[in-house]
Amino acid sequence: MPEGITRREVLKAALASPIVAAVSHFAHAQNKPNQVSQLAEASGKVVTLDGSPAKQVELVRRWRGSLCNSRLINHGRKSVRVKEVVLFDIPLTKSPATKLYGEGFQMLTQTGGTLGQPVNYSQYTDASHYKLPAPAEARVFYGMMTLSPPNEGHELFAFTSCRRFAGQFYLRNSSLQVVIDTEGLTLKPGETWELEEFTFRTGSDRDQLLAGLAGRLATNHPPIFQTHFGKTPPTGWCSWYFFGPRITAQQVLNNLDFIAKNAPQLKYIQIDDGYQPAMGDWLETGAAFGGNVQGVLKQIRARGFEPAIWVAPFVAEEKSHLFAQHPDWFVKDAEGKPLRSDKVTFGGWRHGPWYALDGTHPEAQQHLAKVFRTMREEWGCTYFKLDGNFWGAIHGGQFHDPRATRIEAYRRGMRAILRGAGDGFILGCNHPLWPSLGLIHGSRSSNDIKRSWDRIKSTARQNLSRNWQNGTLWWNDPDAICLAGDLPLEEFQFHATAIYASGGMLLSGDDLTKIPPDRLAMLRKVLPPTGVAARFEDDSMNVGTVTLANARLVCCFNWDDSPRSFRFRLPGLSDVTDYWTGDKFGKRDGWFTVNDVPGHAARLLRVS
Repeated sequence: MPEGITRREVLKAALASPIVAAVSHFAHAQNKPNQVSQLAEASGKVVTLDGSPAKQVELVRRWRGSLCNSRLINHGRKSVRVKEVVLFDIPLTKSPATKLYGEGFQMLTQTGGTLGQPVNYSQYTDASHYKLPAPAEARVFYGMMTLSPPNEGHELFAFTSCRRFAGQFYLRNSSLQVVIDTEGLTLKPGETWELEEFTFRTGSDRDQLLAGLAGRLATNHPPIFQTHFGKTPPTGWCSWYFFGPRITAQQVLNNLDFIAKNAPQLKYIQIDDGYQPAMGDWLETGAAFGGNVQGVLKQIRARGFEPAIWVAPFVAEEKSHLFAQHPDWFVKDAEGKPLRSDKVTFGGWRHGPWYALDGTHPEAQQHLAKVFRTMREEWGCTYFKLDGNFWGAIHGGQFHDPRATRIEAYRRGMRAILRGAGDGFILGCNHPLWPSLGLIHGSRSSNDIKRSWDRIKSTARQNLSRNWQNGTLWWNDPDAICLAGDLPLEEFQFHATAIYASGGMLLSGDDLTKIPPDRLAMLRKVLPPTGVAARFEDDSMNVGTVTLANARLVCCFNWDDSPRSFRFRLPGLSDVTDYWTGDKFGKRDGWFTVNDVPGHAARLLRVS
């Protein structure tokens, strides 16, 4: 079947755009073939679930500038079960030294490094930990990826919508496939599916490319984070990173007294995992807080702060009342029984294996809305830390609505949560990243923090790699800032500088009643968060700049074990001050050098 419009027409339409013309100019300046034309010429195909030909199914790809909109049309008389659509199959002949970045389906997966040596930014990968299906000998990325050949600028491949299908990239040694996962759904005779929008862009400024991507994603999925919360990211205190699930009411109140006197800008006081008697029974009270979590929340409100709470809305353990009473609300396996999560993915970190609520089930939607409406209106919570959201988009199961994808199931469930939460703040954690667009106010952008150099370093890289999302799609949540413990001061300063450079939310994770005075002073210096993420010179993330209305802050990160120096250009004659110590370097102009920064350390310099 023809592809709707010819390749000649695709190319002509693409090159007519000023945006693509700029891309063509860049490609010409680099003495490279026109990359947009190569992509427009690339082959595509429809892959059926049983491997049979899909001759009656037409793949239509239409370019509008740097954007490609596609659809599938079944012109035949029979239904076709479509496994996936390969939008573009592109040969790769790039150097192994080409720098790589790829996003994951869920927020804990990120990949960096190079084509020759890819690096997982976290051990919790889509493929090994969450067991997402992947073709043999391919690395799979979701949503977006970039390639940066040595001395040749940057290439951005990205899906700019995620309404129904997950967009993927299959990277092999000699090819790159741009793929839409259609999950084996049935395309009926005469039926048309609108696929997800895709973009390809190149340029010399990677941050600018990512900013353009964020803008397009925000156009297709209007963000909600500024609806109630203005231009300031939330601040608060989280019980988990010091007390865990065994926290007492008195410990919460002791910290609240300290916060009121010493750091009143920490507005939201969040009770984390452990208050519930079972995973799934969120409106019941367990042994924590003497069985009276509502009493603690009311005391938080009475003292002038905002009650916040942790919930994993899409999961339930087998012993929960929710699962025992309503097994029909959960995603099913091939036999029609509730699907055990460990049969297809990670089973859960506690009290597993979990079962996943079916976001397409009307009664499950009503349940989700009721849970959050009760917590908002009766418990007084104004901030909800959602966890385990990945299971709301679980793969390998069957939904109440057989025509729904797992993306649609998750998004329907999230809309029910938003209806219940009203004007409450919704933070997505352990969530599917692209499917959450337009449905959360805050997005966790890293793994959990721990008081160790390895975790401080890894979470900093994860967070800073997503700076382009902050303040456009949602507020990034770099996880709690932890400044008390046995680590050297330099490592805590590196951690605080990375949190500052993220420009996102800020929740303290310490027992503040025991925080040393110098660390309390450091905490105060990051309050309130600026809402402005640092822009980096390159993806080494050694030197980044936070540009504010009245000053700029330059962040210098030494990720290595040995001392090193940094050099950056000043915008003109400037006063330079160490943000943490207050040390003044006087008026400087031209290039400024920061000498002998110790390993595992960072410097934050105010330039005004």
